Amino acid sequence: MSIKIEILNENEIKSFAEGETKVELFYNAEYVEGDIIKLTTDEPKFLVVELEDSFAPTFAYCAGEYILPIPFAENKVSYSPKCFTFDRHFLTVRIATEAEIAQRKNLCLNVYDHHKNSGLFPHSFANVETRNEAVFASRNAIDGVYANCNHGAYPYQSWGINRQDDAEITIDFGRKVDIDEVVITNRADFPHDNWWRKATLKFSDGTQETVDFIKTAERQHFSIVKKGITTITMCEMKKDENDPSPFPALTQIEAWGTEAK
Repeated sequence: MSIKIEILNENEIKSFAEGETKVELFYNAEYVEGDIIKLTTDEPKFLVVELEDSFAPTFAYCAGEYILPIPFAENKVSYSPKCFTFDRHFLTVRIATEAEIAQRKNLCLNVYDHHKNSGLFPHSFANVETRNEAVFASRNAIDGVYANCNHGAYPYQSWGINRQDDAEITIDFGRKVDIDEVVITNRADFPHDNWWRKATLKFSDGTQETVDFIKTAERQHFSIVKKGITTITMCEMKKDENDPSPFPALTQIEAWGTEAK
């Protein structure tokens, strides 16, 4: 069993650390454009990850290799301006405990998700993102930031659908999970925003559920029991036809449950 963290740029290894069950890496330099963080494990593992020390430790499932491009310019506006800055960075990764693996949690949460993520789950993807801007990317819907009374740069990032009626977002868990509740936080920048009256949740087992929303800034809870699923897709959203705004959007999607038994 092994874990390795590397900081690289154009195939140059700037710093690295490795260990059996826990890794700590102190990087005493500023990040520059093109820098990436690479996390590797010798086999798929449940981890607690802190690759940016302004983020809370994150439970995640690593399939073996994960690469995080350090965000700059437009790609950074959906993150806190505090992150990835200055010249002192402390990165830590450890194997998750049995209790952490077994506990009920929000299985959609992953602050480290991004478009090209294929190794650290959950991972989000969508068939549309408003103007392909970072503040409207699908990753914003699983980053754990619930501010929804405005729209745009951090902390008001969201998944924007560019007024597309057939918009859909999928969360890939990367393994089988059992869920018992889905929680949706719609963006509520009224009167700029419209809101969805209903949506369909489709699951990897071929089943689906319809959920009905109210106009609110609060989290909306739906009891939904599914066993051994690997993905959830939110689609077929129906906006309020009486609201003149064309801009509904999603702030957060949560799926609460446990690892599949």
